[in-house]
Amino acid sequence: MLFAAFAFSLMGVGVKLASEIYATGEIVFYRSLIGVVIMWTVLASSGTSVRTPHMAMHIKRSLFGVTALLLWFTSITMLPLATAMTLNYMSPVWIALILGAGAALTGTGGADRKLIGAILMSFGGVICLLQPSVGHNQLTGGLIGLISGMFTALAYVEVRQLGQLGEPEGRIVFYFSAVGMVVGLAWMLYTGPSTHTWRGAGLLLAIGILATLGQTAMTRAYKRGNTLLTANLQYAGIVFSSLWGMIVWRDQLNWLSWVGMALIIASGIATTLTRAREGSNRQPTADTPVKSAEAEVHPEV
Repeated sequence: MLFAAFAFSLMGVGVKLASEIYATGEIVFYRSLIGVVIMWTVLASSGTSVRTPHMAMHIKRSLFGVTALLLWFTSITMLPLATAMTLNYMSPVWIALILGAGAALTGTGGADRKLIGAILMSFGGVICLLQPSVGHNQLTGGLIGLISGMFTALAYVEVRQLGQLGEPEGRIVFYFSAVGMVVGLAWMLYTGPSTHTWRGAGLLLAIGILATLGQTAMTRAYKRGNTLLTANLQYAGIVFSSLWGMIVWRDQLNWLSWVGMALIIASGIATTLTRAREGSNRQPTADTPVKSAEAEVHPEV
């Protein structure tokens, strides 16, 4: 997840630079097209078919993810960047709520309270770091940004479920890219394509490669790791993005921003060490059955 956050932060730099040349639909299309080509090649070289018995779940996960992406880009055009980023980074909070509600409805107990607390701590750090604000004329944009975070959370939960069904990461990323390519193409045809330049083409290529690397790493993280821990480590992306802002655009951070960054880092380190310690204390023996993936999501099971 840390590598995914790093790749996505670099991709964000590329998107911000490419937005001066291309419309949102074009960026989504080319990002997704490159992802389809890369993942098709990877799957073919490993002998893995793109055919799947879980097509409906792939389509649902992909639609959630593409909708979240489009809503987030839209909110960026309507809100200050800090506010749009904060609302989109509410996705780990939504994940905690979704898992908690699911556990309550099924009677399997609640999710890990320590990790939920860590997520809320990290989100507090995000607020300190970005210091968002929403004016009375920005409520629509704020609602769109809030919903984008919700769809992001739903997409990540679907990724976890696909992983539990044994779907390979490459196939999950392939279908997400394919759906994004179709949606981006429709948008691009509606708004009209832009003229390419060498700089623009280079940015689109970098965005596509970084997005594919980030999606693959993120998918593997949610597929194999603890859902809430992975969601909490996602906040590292906001730290990386802030550092890129300082390096590339000479952004200045005040003391409250540095406090927020420290909270995010401390929360990520603490929860990672806690999970590692708990894992070492629960090493299975010959007489101890290995927990299922569902039990990992809900430790009380």
